[in-house]
Amino acid sequence: MRRISALFKGNAELAALSGQSDSLAVSQKFWQAVVPDPLKKFTLAGSIKHKRLTVYADNGAIATKVKLLLPSLLIKLQKQGLEVTSIRVEVQVKSSPRKPSKTPRSISPQSSSSLRALAQELDGSALGEALARLARRS
Repeated sequence: MRRISALFKGNAELAALSGQSDSLAVSQKFWQAVVPDPLKKFTLAGSIKHKRLTVYADNGAIATKVKLLLPSLLIKLQKQGLEVTSIRVEVQVKSSPRKPSKTPRSISPQSSSSLRALAQELDGSALGEALARLARRS
């Protein structure tokens, strides 16, 4: 069985893609080493072009916090051996899955009849009206 890297060598496009993937993995490794723990799961390092690292933040608040820490983060990255002179922060909003629609709740017929009886006793009050609405959910 051949290794994946051997398959990439035959195709120039796949080899370039593999190289870019390796570059992103290296920049992410360096970024995770220097970014503060609370920001790790909300940021992602991108590519390094012209000695500028692009960092993607999940929202504007995280991007602002990273921008405040840029000077110290840049120094830490340089001490780690990464050749960068600037960091660009971009907001990369992740789509969230849709919330499932709520299923209507119902009560048992026995509970409904008890609530109806109590609502009739409290007829004319706000509590009586609320109990009558609740009794109709059977």
